[in-house]
Amino acid sequence: MEPLKFFFDTYALVEITKANPNYRPYAGKVGIMLTKLNLMELHYSLLREVGKEAADKAYEEFLPFVVEITDEVIKVANEFKFHNSRLKLSYVDCIGYTIARITEIPFLTGDSPFEGMENVEFVK
Repeated sequence: MEPLKFFFDTYALVEITKANPNYRPYAGKVGIMLTKLNLMELHYSLLREVGKEAADKAYEEFLPFVVEITDEVIKVANEFKFHNSRLKLSYVDCIGYTIARITEIPFLTGDSPFEGMENVEFVK
């Protein structure tokens, strides 16, 4: 049986690298999906907070789980961002959420604007 799969928003990636106990059920026991844009945000966050060595290590650790951002995803993500402009969502978040919806896997995040949205696993 294939493990549960989630699209990991950058928020989730950062919390897992910080060993947030609320994210323990998602660390190493589930399938992971993310984009290189999420990796870029994670790498920068870790560079700033813990240094190059840890940032590079995390980048390499999550790299195998990267999926492509298709033209369809970009267009649908832009529509989602446009229709939810009041929430001030980032492009990276909109792309991730769109991929999660298209692939029908939950979007794992702790970003407040996503709380209560369809297809979101919200964890703080």
